[in-house]
Amino acid sequence: MDYSNLRRQAASMKKSLFDQGYLDEQFCQVEDLQDEASPNFAEEVITLFFKDSARLISNIEQALEKYPKDFNKWDAYMQQLKGSCSSIGASRMKSECMSFREFCGQGNVEGCMKSFQKVKREHGVLRQKLEAYFQLLRQAGPAGAATRPGM
Repeated sequence: MDYSNLRRQAASMKKSLFDQGYLDEQFCQVEDLQDEASPNFAEEVITLFFKDSARLISNIEQALEKYPKDFNKWDAYMQQLKGSCSSIGASRMKSECMSFREFCGQGNVEGCMKSFQKVKREHGVLRQKLEAYFQLLRQAGPAGAATRPGM
């Protein structure tokens, strides 16, 4: 198997995630924390992010149903999700979380609902793309230091 080709594919996939705005520099910083002692650190962090973010999304869904027009409660839950997105470099998700929070500040229920649907869609797409990326990295084997995509 051509591991160098797999690594090039993974690098290309990562660059694409940056070019499309799914990820930002924070993702590289998470990858930089990997070393020989914890070679799967980034994947583990991302796995925890998706577990935690799914819980937060569920909490937001429940709050939207249980507390109609409680913009402060909605905003507080979304602030948690936005923070999680920031910590791993999930740029598009973070941006949509910020839009939701702006709609909360305006008291715009319809805007919140539409924005929340976009948050969930971005979450699903990002999960799918990062699962494919990490699967490719596992197939490529250990590669050394993380690389930043050429921007």
